[in-house]
Amino acid sequence: MACADVDMDIQRTDEEPHRADSGEPTMVRRYQATEVLPDDKGPLHDLLQKQPSVLGSLQMVSGFLSVGVGILCAVTQQMDQSLFTLFRVSHFTGVLFIIAGVVSNLLFKYPRLLPLSFAVNCGCIIVTVAAACLIGVDLAYGNPVDEPYWRIEVLALCVMGLEVFLSAILCFWFSKEKRDKAP
Repeated sequence: MACADVDMDIQRTDEEPHRADSGEPTMVRRYQATEVLPDDKGPLHDLLQKQPSVLGSLQMVSGFLSVGVGILCAVTQQMDQSLFTLFRVSHFTGVLFIIAGVVSNLLFKYPRLLPLSFAVNCGCIIVTVAAACLIGVDLAYGNPVDEPYWRIEVLALCVMGLEVFLSAILCFWFSKEKRDKAP
């Protein structure tokens, strides 16, 4: 194996390189930047620093939970027993939030999806508010004998509240980013 004992310091052109084992002190010149260059910020840099993909992942998980609750109700209840089961509220909102979560997660790779993600999250809020109204009517006029179903509907209502909260935060961030980028 080859080995070299060469001094790696930057030398002036009028000096001769010397070996590291020689006892002569030398003047060392080092590179020092005199100007700091600004970092190139990519599209949606400020928004992506807030990690919308984390909220998008939470949207997907709550969407899967909502679909699971909907399947549980669809299997155990009669179709005409509640509006929640009749209109498949939990299935519909769950699928919408899974889609919203996927689109929010894709923003990091595809920044052009910002308007689509904003629209999907706004649509999710509107649909979930309508679904919450259906569940409220169901709970107000339902049969108190069906208490286990009431608990499931309250659980679905709580999950929808979480979903609306996540979508509202994302819509706020997206609208702020769109407003900041507008000329």
